[in-house]
Amino acid sequence: MLLNLVYLVAILLASPVLASRAIRQGKYRRGWQAKLRGRVELPEPTRPRVWFHAVSVGEVNLLGGLVARLRERRPDLEIVVSTTTATGYELALKRFPPEHVFYCPLDFSWAVERSLRTVRPDALVLAELEVWPNLIRQAKRHGIPVAVINGRLSETSFRGYQRLRPLIAPTFARLSLVAAQNETYADRFARLGTDPAAIAVTGSTKFDDAPLSRETEAIRSFRRLVAAAPEQPIFVAGSTQAGEEAVALEAYAALLERSPELRMILVPRHAERFDEVAAEIQRHGFLCRRRSELAAPAREWDPRTVVLVDSIGELRSWWGLATVAFVGGSLGSRGGQNMLEPAGYGAAVCFGPNTRNFRDIVEELLAARAAEVVTDRDALVEFVARMLATPEQAERMGAAAREVIERHQGATNRTLEHLEKILPAAN
Repeated sequence: MLLNLVYLVAILLASPVLASRAIRQGKYRRGWQAKLRGRVELPEPTRPRVWFHAVSVGEVNLLGGLVARLRERRPDLEIVVSTTTATGYELALKRFPPEHVFYCPLDFSWAVERSLRTVRPDALVLAELEVWPNLIRQAKRHGIPVAVINGRLSETSFRGYQRLRPLIAPTFARLSLVAAQNETYADRFARLGTDPAAIAVTGSTKFDDAPLSRETEAIRSFRRLVAAAPEQPIFVAGSTQAGEEAVALEAYAALLERSPELRMILVPRHAERFDEVAAEIQRHGFLCRRRSELAAPAREWDPRTVVLVDSIGELRSWWGLATVAFVGGSLGSRGGQNMLEPAGYGAAVCFGPNTRNFRDIVEELLAARAAEVVTDRDALVEFVARMLATPEQAERMGAAAREVIERHQGATNRTLEHLEKILPAAN
């Protein structure tokens, strides 16, 4: 009851911000019956059911390969997927059977209890760090094992949990499995109360999910849409946050003076900012071509055009066009975004200095000289210009990135081997 009260107070305190974003950006408007009351619409289970939870777009993408392999190994299981955000939900509808996708309840005891009675899972699998006390407690009370896969605990999160250890330790102790990305994260889960016997170091499934070939129909289709020849140099700035688009656009303006054949594709992280970014492109003196308006291959292309990808779930393939890639969420306080997708394609990859959410991956890439850090507009201009002027260096960087990725692959299979230990026995 006390935890429910804490959640209610937190929502009340945040309500002005939530209301403002709902009105201005269209956020938080959907799924409230499921989130607040636990009213989940799912068909009755006909087979043993596994509930996977992925909070947003990144985690939904993370589950794609793992769920596909689990289906191959265990066709007797029924898999359902929940998410929290509207963008995550829309992507999940595309990646998984729509009738098996739903919004996850907020961690109120009544919403969690009602959803568990509806979903009736035989196991609950949480992606990365979705450790919710009421959800985990009530799942265990119903005899449902709970796993965390691709588990990570950043230094900041760990310090925060440590301050609350007397309150949070029982939640971590209830986890039946933690498939941690590395030894450091595994040790942090143990220090917060998880049974060491329930922890396995499996590596990051992000390496398994990284693409390694540009020869896909989606990439070829996108190249036709923007009328880009195979040898066309393209600068892709993806997963950008507020402020980063301006930096990328200013860099592009400077780069065009040296390389007038260079194209730019801009992919903001959040859908509610698409209109804002379109206006930003125009303020910088460029023509804005929105992805949603590119219905047929372009025949002519104005060199002052910037493509705005105003869609969700396509960034993975747009990275496949990149000669040079800037991965956003890294110049501000976000903590970075997944840089393995452009790296896997062999693009010359750069990102800002704030990549705490991907610290281990960044250390690997930097040590192999497979990526570089840029701190501002001038550094971004210098990096892109250097990669365009010395294609052999860009190719070496791309090859080094692929080597890093291939060296770390296998986490998905290792995760499944441990996960199957807590799943219902095969028929």
